[in-house]
Amino acid sequence: MTRLLVDGTEVARYVLDPDLDPRHGVRPYLHPVRTLAGTTVTDVLPEDHVWHLGASLAVQDVNGTNLWGGRTYVRDAGYTWRDDHGRISHVEWYRRDPDHLEHRLRWCDRDGQVLLTERRRLVARPLDGRTWVLTVGYALTAPAGQDVTFGSPATNGRPGPTGYGGFFWRALAADPPEVRTATAEGEEAVNGSAEPWVAMLGASPQGAAWTLLFSGLTEGDRWFVRSGMYPGVCAAFAFDEPRVIPAGTSRPGRHRVAVVDGHLDRAALAALAARLDPPA
Repeated sequence: MTRLLVDGTEVARYVLDPDLDPRHGVRPYLHPVRTLAGTTVTDVLPEDHVWHLGASLAVQDVNGTNLWGGRTYVRDAGYTWRDDHGRISHVEWYRRDPDHLEHRLRWCDRDGQVLLTERRRLVARPLDGRTWVLTVGYALTAPAGQDVTFGSPATNGRPGPTGYGGFFWRALAADPPEVRTATAEGEEAVNGSAEPWVAMLGASPQGAAWTLLFSGLTEGDRWFVRSGMYPGVCAAFAFDEPRVIPAGTSRPGRHRVAVVDGHLDRAALAALAARLDPPA
């Protein structure tokens, strides 16, 4: 476990090598992530989806390997328990500062064969007295001799906007949170959008209000958002069609998450989003 600090305050713990059931899609994850005031805004091993692990990169179909956890969606059969779970593992550190972590990882199938290599960067920065910003950057590289295809339940036949898998944040909220973008509000309107940002506003079981604002979709990605069944936001790689990393090439990504004490109105959310990703 490694800590991330903002001006000396612990805001997140990075669990590098969790000791979990392989069916949970074992991978590094951030939990707990906290606001500057100490409110926890991630959940881990929740009863409804025990393979949800705080904030992490997780994809249900990587060349047929489940790196999300849980049951695999099989066309014409539905969700099915299969012996197809891989593992995302730490290899070596490049940087390990209190506010900046960078390391190399391997995405492997159930037999330990390497599907992808990854260079990942996690940076925590203060923004103001109630807000800090997490930057998650990565480059996913396919082996020299093999294309790598990302799929999802949606691309594998599940009806509806269910193309989850990518950078996923399982939030912790006492009641269903609000979700909104600059132009839409509510899960049905927000899920599947490609808006520049999406915000989730909730409260802890103790009643402390929080806001999370996510930005940084890669071209072709979509927001997968849940607020009723559970609180979660995913920058989804294969929302409605499979995505391919050609052999020997890399897929870059960079997401920013503003973690805020309290709730922000639409104007304040738009202003915050502009500070995270200013116009070119």
